[in-house]
Amino acid sequence: MIRRVVLAAVLAGIAAGLVMSAIQHWRVTPLILQAESFEAAHAHDSNDHAWAPADGIERTGFTVLFNVLTGVGFALVAAAASLITRVPITPQTGLMWGLAGFATFMLAPSAGLPPELPGMARGDLASSQAWWWLTVAATAAGIAGLALTRHPAWKAAAVALIALPHLIGAPQASGDSAVPAGLANAFAANAIAVSAIFWIVLCVSLGFLLARHAGGETGAQEAL
Repeated sequence: MIRRVVLAAVLAGIAAGLVMSAIQHWRVTPLILQAESFEAAHAHDSNDHAWAPADGIERTGFTVLFNVLTGVGFALVAAAASLITRVPITPQTGLMWGLAGFATFMLAPSAGLPPELPGMARGDLASSQAWWWLTVAATAAGIAGLALTRHPAWKAAAVALIALPHLIGAPQASGDSAVPAGLANAFAANAIAVSAIFWIVLCVSLGFLLARHAGGETGAQEAL
């Protein structure tokens, strides 16, 4: 059964990664290329050149590979979360699982740290990473609390937990940005939308694949 769950997660991750890559190529990559041109103009006198894939097939290939591996990893995380919470991922519940994953890993963190383009002003890296992980953990625990508890006090505690990182506040960006505000806003909106599609495709397809490969409609819970 474990092998069937892993297979379902791999297939769902590949599907979600390919869908994400296609939409990114259409909606997100052109914005990144624009930002890189602003960044290059802003820092033309710098001699620091970090390695990066060449534009074209090489860059697209690395992007697709990264998205597929990310999809497989998150699918395995979702299957493990299903086991821990005893809430199965099925064709019927896949949408809710997808929305929960989107809220946890993109929507909540983006409220304090919007997706960034090359050349944008940034806050302290270590502080930003710590706040991001705190937000992800608090949001995941809060959503689980809202879904799994019925007592009003526990639900109130779950809401407070979700709000905690935002009450603390994300690290503020400092320095000048080489990217126009309109371009930055367009990128953030498109990146968030692509993430929503990614998570929905991932969890809905995972629900269908678990039902098929696990031999039932109860998804990961019965399979594991």
